[in-house]
Order: sequence, then structure tokens, then C-alpha cells
Amino acid sequence: MKIQFNQKFRQNPDFLIKRCGYGLVRDFRATEVSYSRRLGNGIYPRFHMYINSEDPLVLNLHIDQKQASYQGTTAHSGDYDSDYVKTEAQRIYNQIISVSQEISEEQEEPESKGFWSSLFGR
Repeated sequence: MKIQFNQKFRQNPDFLIKRCGYGLVRDFRATEVSYSRRLGNGIYPRFHMYINSEDPLVLNLHIDQKQASYQGTTAHSGDYDSDYVKTEAQRIYNQIISVSQEISEEQEEPESKGFWSSLFGR
């Protein structure tokens, strides 16, 4: 399932995705960087996500039900359009928008004075 954002973010997509509870997948056989979030104690099942583009941000989300069964194949019993995936996609969308707005508001606040400046008014 594709998650599309219509706005640009000042934050790095890696940072935004990690704030949603996803971790970087280190698979040396893969050609793309991906992120996952486990659904239990084991590696599978897991939500699995790729960044399709960064400007504007487009994410590709699915569930890997199990590891690829046969050597040399990439078949992994993926689930792309279930209600569970749609619910997670909405959660990710809301979280990224929320985190981006919080950080933007923090950056717009005026600089606070230091300890000595607050005492002596400089």
C-alpha cells in the first residue's frame, strides 16, 4: 500500500519513519533501504516499508507473513491491502504529520535567554 504525502518535510524521512516505531533493515542482499516493525517476538510477521520517493514523500507498506521459502526467490507471503495494513498506513500518516508539526512549532519558538541574561536583562 502506498502512503503519499502532499507536503515537503524539513526533516529527514529516515528520522520520521523511526519516530513511527520502525527500524532500519540491514539486508546486504537487498538493493533498497527498508524499514520494519515487528508484530510479535519473532522476526515475522512484520510490517515492512520502502521509501519510494522523498520529494514528496511516498512510502510503500506491506506485511511480510514469513521469510522467503525457497532459495533464490523473493516470495514472502506479503499482504498489501488488508484492513490491518490500511490501519497501520493511517497510523503512520498521522504520526508523521504530527511529528513534523511538533518539530516545526519547536523551531519557531523564540530563543530562550541564558541563565545570566535572565538575571541581568541582556
